[in-house]
Amino acid sequence: MQQVIIAQTIEYVKNQLSGAEGGHDWFHIERVWKTTKRIAAEEGADSYVAELAALLHDIADPKFHNNDESIGPATSKNFLQSMQVDADVTNHVVAIIENVSYKGGHKSSSFSSPELDVVQDADRLDAIGAIGIARAFNYGGFKNRKMYDAAIPPKLDMTKEEYRTSTAPTINHFYEKLLLLKDGMKTKTGKRMAKDRHQFMETFLEQFYGEWEGER
Repeated sequence: MQQVIIAQTIEYVKNQLSGAEGGHDWFHIERVWKTTKRIAAEEGADSYVAELAALLHDIADPKFHNNDESIGPATSKNFLQSMQVDADVTNHVVAIIENVSYKGGHKSSSFSSPELDVVQDADRLDAIGAIGIARAFNYGGFKNRKMYDAAIPPKLDMTKEEYRTSTAPTINHFYEKLLLLKDGMKTKTGKRMAKDRHQFMETFLEQFYGEWEGER
C-alpha cells in the first residue's frame, strides 16, 4: 500500500508542478526524492515518511506564493488526508515540510527527527555542486538578476525577510547560502556527499572570476 501511495504522490506532484520554474520543477523533486531514498537507507531512517516529505516539500514553494509559508504544508496535509494516509505519518510529513527550507539560515522551530535530517540534507545537496550552480543561475535569470556585480557585495547577516526578498546578483547567493550548506549537513551520508559538490563550487568560482577579469 505504501508504494501505491508513493506512486500516486508522484503523479500528483508532477501535475501540480507542471510549468514550474526550472530549478524548482518536478526534476528537482525527483532528484531530492532519489537522494532521500539513498540517505534514508544508509542512515536507517523511515523511508516512507522521508519519501513522502521529499516528494511534497516544494509543492507550493513560498518564493512563488508571495512568501506564504502556510500553503505548502496545508496543501500537503489535504492531499495526504485525501489519500487516507495515517494521521501520525501525515503529521510527521507536514512537520518536515514546515521545517525543511533554509530560510536564510534562521531556524524557527524546535521540531527535529531523523527523517527531517534526511530530507533537509537531500534538498540542500541539490542546491550545491554542478546542479546547484545550474539552479542558481536558472533562478537568477528567471528573476532577471545580474550574474555578478563587484559593487554589490554579499550580505552575510540578512534577516529572514531580507533573505526572502533579496534581489542581489546570483554570485552573491553562493556566499549567502550555497557555500554554507556543507557544514550544515545533518547526516553522515549528507556530509560525505557534500564534500565533492562543495569543492566543485569553489573551483567554479575561481574559474568564474578569472574569466570575468579576462585572466583565463
